[in-house]
Amino acid sequence: MTLTELNGLYMSQTKPAFPAPDHDHGRCAEDAFLHAEKVCKGRGQKLTPIRRHVLGALLVSHRPLGAYEIIEQLAKDMPRPAPITIYRALDFLMDNGLVHRIESRNAFLACSHNHDETAVVAFLICEACGSVGEIPSAAIARTFNDAARSTGFSPKLSVVEITGTCAYCQKAAR
Repeated sequence: MTLTELNGLYMSQTKPAFPAPDHDHGRCAEDAFLHAEKVCKGRGQKLTPIRRHVLGALLVSHRPLGAYEIIEQLAKDMPRPAPITIYRALDFLMDNGLVHRIESRNAFLACSHNHDETAVVAFLICEACGSVGEIPSAAIARTFNDAARSTGFSPKLSVVEITGTCAYCQKAAR
């Protein structure tokens, strides 16, 4: 896939990869909770209080958090949960597409939209503000999966992480 094709994928998005710094974050988090409830209900699963708290901790910002950062966040308002409790909640949330793991940061990020199960997840990680955006990646997935299959490999999951500086931080630096 050429750089022009990738740029076309990025530019064709219906919403920006990174929320504006002045966006209505309360509404953003509320929409994410509604999405999570809909996903769980549709799958006959429960968004238990601890799962809801973990998702809420991740929705505080658009930055990924490590498991122990989630524990610290939750300990402000409730008894300190055990790490295994957090990891189990994270496993559930990841299995249901409500949270992504940012491999390079060993951290987790809330997600409020649906994904094609075969798609490559492509993250844009801003080194200045720490926010993470996500870009459409179905075409990238086909390219990677076709290349993997041509070697006899059966792909399951691909994650692409691109570090750099988001448009908002670039603008602020000028």
